[in-house]
Amino acid sequence: MPVLSRLFSLSLAVFALNAHAAETELKRAENAVRVLNEIMQAPDKAIPRDLLQSAHAIIVVPDVLKAGFVIGGRRGEGLMAVKTRDGTWSNPSFVNLTGGSVGFQAGVSSTDVVLVFRTERGVDSIVHGKFTLGADASAAAGPVGRTAQASTDAQLKAEILSYSRARGLFAGVALDGSVLSIDNDSNQRIYGDGVTARRVFEGGVNTVPTEVVDFRDRLEEYTAQ
Repeated sequence: MPVLSRLFSLSLAVFALNAHAAETELKRAENAVRVLNEIMQAPDKAIPRDLLQSAHAIIVVPDVLKAGFVIGGRRGEGLMAVKTRDGTWSNPSFVNLTGGSVGFQAGVSSTDVVLVFRTERGVDSIVHGKFTLGADASAAAGPVGRTAQASTDAQLKAEILSYSRARGLFAGVALDGSVLSIDNDSNQRIYGDGVTARRVFEGGVNTVPTEVVDFRDRLEEYTAQ
């Protein structure tokens, strides 16, 4: 009996741990939706909708932390959705954004980051492994406003457009050197054991929490013709 009791207690502990982890992912999804809503509803400072409509993928990473003294780094966790063959948005995969820089950096800052992928190449690279902005694909600070007509040549040629928001200000930002990777652990906590990002993107999941579906639905709203 003592052995069975210990096994039962261990099972309860594992269940509680997984439940808490899943709550963390759901909060992450809620924050990504919040950031997307706040940015897209900002008058004359939103990501141009024509850019979103033609995008192959969107990544939203709330609260990217940047900290350092002499050697700096950054870390963020967010969601990524891709455009499907029928033109709708997929369920999102969980992703991580990490990066580092060398130089004099004092203090800590928290920044919301949005990435707009304009080609499929970058999307495939992320699905197959880690992907470095600026190295695996060209990246540029994206334009803001009602349309993308005022884009510079660099922005028009870039495969990825990047944006950030800190202290209420939203603008294009250079994120060269940042690494994007699929968060397989979070995907499996939300979608089930063994579920890959490709399976999520291809519609191979049946049960999707409301908080996660909401991210896809908001993208559909903001890219509607």
